[in-house]
Amino acid sequence: QVQLVESGGGLVQAGGSLRLSCAASGGTFSIYTMGWFRQSPGKEREFVARINRTGDNSAYAESVKGRFTISRDNAKNTAYLQMNSLRPEDTAVYYCAAGGFPMSTSRHVAYWGRGTQVTVSS
Repeated sequence: QVQLVESGGGLVQAGGSLRLSCAASGGTFSIYTMGWFRQSPGKEREFVARINRTGDNSAYAESVKGRFTISRDNAKNTAYLQMNSLRPEDTAVYYCAAGGFPMSTSRHVAYWGRGTQVTVSS
C-alpha cells in the first residue's frame, strides 16, 4: 500500500508561483508513473500532468502546458509540480497520484493523496 502526502499548496496572487511536493511511502516509488490531478468546486477531477518512472517522459494538460513542470526524485521518493504564471482558474485542490503509464485519466491511478488546496487570487 502506497501512501502519498502532498504539501506546498496555499494562497498566491495571479502571476505568482508555487511548488507542490508529493512524498511517497510504503511502496517502491520508482515503479510508478506519478501524476497530478486537480478538482475545483462543481467540476470533475481533471488531469494536470504526469511523469514516467524514469523521469524522461512527461505530459501536460493543454491548460497548463508551458506554465507547469512535473519532476520526480526517485532517491527521495518525491514528485513535484512547479507551477508558474498562476491564474485564478488554476484554483483547485491538487491531488498527487501513483499508478500505471500513461496516466492520462484517473482510470490509470492506483493510489491517491488527500490533496492540497491551491488558491490564486486575481
